[in-house]
Amino acid sequence: MPLTPLDIHNKEFSRGFRGYDEDEVNEFLDQVIKDYEMVIREKKELEEKLNEQKEKLGHFSNIEETLNKSILIAQETAEEVKRNATKEAKLIVKEAEKNSDRIINESLTKARKVAIEIDELKKQSKVFRNRFRMLIQAQLEMLDTDDWDELMELNKEVKVPQLDADID
Repeated sequence: MPLTPLDIHNKEFSRGFRGYDEDEVNEFLDQVIKDYEMVIREKKELEEKLNEQKEKLGHFSNIEETLNKSILIAQETAEEVKRNATKEAKLIVKEAEKNSDRIINESLTKARKVAIEIDELKKQSKVFRNRFRMLIQAQLEMLDTDDWDELMELNKEVKVPQLDADID
């Protein structure tokens, strides 16, 4: 057990023949007591400061641990958000590809229908032109033949006045 300043103060030395000077020993002991008290006070202050620093260190260690956990959670969350965004982007791209394929197929189908309709209209136009040509040729032939003249004679004989009026 360490000595206390009181132990030093109360220490009694035995006296011998021609012993130490009592006043010198007492002065020295008083000086030792003061220095020892000062060392003890400094030790207590340093221990208190050390305890405070340990508490602060523990507090900061807890904060550091909490921050590290928060950083890890934030990193994991960021990775999860990134994965989800990538999945969503892939889904959007797939949906867009499906829509584009559908639109292309619909356009191709409509284009085929229009092409078929055009071909059909061309055929109808050709048939119509041929019939019209044949009608015109028949009419021209009728005009070029003598039958027309005979028809006119026949009309005069029958006396169809409207026909004469239209011809003149």
